[in-house]
This record gives sequence, structure tokens and C-alpha cells, in this order.
Amino acid sequence: MLDAVRTPRGRGRPTGALHGVHPQELLAQCLRAVAERVGFDPVDVDDVVAGNGMLSGDHGDCIARLSALLAGWPRTVPGMTLNRFCGSGLQAVTVAAAGVRGGGQNLVVAGGVESMSRWGLAAGSVTIDGHNPAFRERYATVPQGVSADLIATLEGFGRRDVDAFAAESQRRAAQAIGEGRFERGIIPVTGPGGEVLLARDEHPRPGTTAEGLAGLRPAFAEMGAARPEGDARSYDELCQARYPQAGPISHVHHAGNSSGVVDGAAAVVVASEGWARANGAAPRARVRATAAVGSEPVIMLTAPGPAAERCLALAGMSAADIDLWEINEAFAAVPLKTMRDLGLDHDKVNVNGGAIALGHPIGATGAMLLGTLLDELERRDLATGLVTICTGGGMGTAAIVERL
Repeated sequence: MLDAVRTPRGRGRPTGALHGVHPQELLAQCLRAVAERVGFDPVDVDDVVAGNGMLSGDHGDCIARLSALLAGWPRTVPGMTLNRFCGSGLQAVTVAAAGVRGGGQNLVVAGGVESMSRWGLAAGSVTIDGHNPAFRERYATVPQGVSADLIATLEGFGRRDVDAFAAESQRRAAQAIGEGRFERGIIPVTGPGGEVLLARDEHPRPGTTAEGLAGLRPAFAEMGAARPEGDARSYDELCQARYPQAGPISHVHHAGNSSGVVDGAAAVVVASEGWARANGAAPRARVRATAAVGSEPVIMLTAPGPAAERCLALAGMSAADIDLWEINEAFAAVPLKTMRDLGLDHDKVNVNGGAIALGHPIGATGAMLLGTLLDELERRDLATGLVTICTGGGMGTAAIVERL
């Protein structure tokens, strides 16, 4: 990894600062910025790989390729867009690293983009089943918020646990922003006239407390009681059918302890050692290992731990060898379970807050977390970090980076 940049995360609503910026433009600004920072000629880029969770509308038609062209890069530079749901941005970096490691490519720019405020009503099925009755007969999946509540129920995480975690995410993010910890990696998003539209993350709510969060109503209780089309059972009952040991589902998640809906983009430069030497570029880190795993698709969000374990095994490492962790905060129960399963100290996990405070721009998050992790490793003069993310459909992705 030579460098990484990201936009600030804008609130994912029509009143958000980035709503009026086309997602192609968000990614194009990252591409231009990272080329300037590293100092490479875009003509040398072998590929642009971008993660995206939408792949239609203004996110469609291979947004990686279109963003590269919009950035003014030569038409000889190809682009590829991929979707592994929330892990798409991290998967894009994995693909880039594999291409470089295999010797077929020397310089790849990877990352992702998501303008969630522009999703509208066409963001796919809430159960991630393609509206296919045959699939539902095999796996009666449920909305992710209900899955998160199922995890909390099975793990014994109560409302105080998830609210306390969320408040701490906000506190850490506020401290990181106040101390300028994100400034190296953030590029301001500008408008057509060069005016700055957004220069810092827009989603955090400084001063959030667990006591304040306790007053919010659970967001997924009504959804859990609803019945999917063609099924006599509610989503809660589908959870209980798959996990009878759960008993009644405890609905503990709400907007304040779940990932924020935001807009944003990120770009990471991956190069071969030979290219870096020949072009006088100083790598900041190397991608030590990457991994992706599948998990049970009804509960859906339990794969960050297994993905991290596979990644560690591939690297010949243990959890104790990792200095800092980024576990995407899709819902508070996800990092809580992952920390418990892997025996992690919270002091090493999401030290600058996470998606609960900062937001989760689906296709961009993984690439953003890599950049944030690398910046913090350098700030603390530490060596290794691991990013792991749960994704829709019951999957997880992970990557280990090592400073050079």
C-alpha cells in the first residue's frame, strides 16, 4: 500500500452535504487526490477496482470505469466494480493485492463508493434473497436489524451493553476528530467551482451518552413481528425456527447503536515492490493476508471473527500479534460478539470510533477502514492491524496490513 485517501462521510439524506454530488464524482475526486499524493502518472495504472453495494441507477454501469474517466484519467485505464455488500471496499483491495502479488499487475487503485442518500427505494430486498421463493424455502433469511437482535439475544447482550458500546464509539470518534487524527486521510469534497462542500465527517453526534440512547425505541421490533410475503411466520419466528435456543427475540438495536447511513468514497493505491522502487515511491504498508468466509445466512452477521481467524492463519499469526483492530460496527452486537469470540481487548479495537458514530457507506467502508487503521498505526508507532467486516448474505471479509 502506497497511500489511501477518503472523503468525509456526509449524512445519507437529501439534506446531507454530499447528496448533490454524483457518486462517480466522489470516487473521481479520490482518484485524482491519491494520484497527486503518490505522484504517479495515471497512464501507469493497470486497473481501478471499486466496491459498491448498489450497482444500479447512478451507481451503475461500472462506476469504477466511469469514475476513472470522469477523473480525467486516460481511456486506456480499465475499471471493475464488485459487490460483496458491506465488505465491497475491502474486497476491492483484496482483488488489487492479488493481482499485484500474482505478478500480472504493478499498480492498481482500489476502493469504493456509496451515496446512500441517493439509493431511493431501489436498494434490493431487505432479506437479501432476490425475492426468490425457492431460495426462501432453503434459507428463510430476515432483515439485518433482526439478525443483529438475534445475535444479541443468543449472546446475552442487553440494551445497556449495546448502548454503552455505541456511546463509547461516539466518544472515541469525537476525540479523534478533535485531535485531528483523520486529517491525513481525508480529502475535502469540492463543488464545480472549487468550493468546499464538506471537509469533515458529518454524521458523528458528540456528547452522545448511554443514558440518552436508552430513551430511543428499538428499531426492529415491529419488523420482527412482520411476516414476509408468502410465509405465515414472522421474522422473529423464522429466527426462532432456526435458533430455537434463542427463545423470544430481544430487540435492542436502534438508530443510535447501529451503523449510520452516509455518503462517501475512498481510494487505496496498491503497487508491486518493483514498481515502487523504479518510481521512487515509499510504501507505507504491505497487505500481509486477506480472507473471505461464508457463515450461516439467517443470522447473517457472525462472520467477522471467522474471517479474521482465517486471515490470521494465512499470515501465520495469532490475534495477540495484532496491534490494532477495526471491526465494522454494522450493529453494536457485531463487534461485541467478535471481541468476545477472539478474546480482544476493547482498547485495541476501533480506537477512533466506528460506523455507529462515523457512518457506514457500504461500498466504501472497507477501504476507508484500511486508511484509518494505517494512519493510526503510524500515529502510535505500531506495526500490524486487522480489518474485518460482516456482510449481507452471511459472509465476512478481513485483511491484515503491516507497516513498512
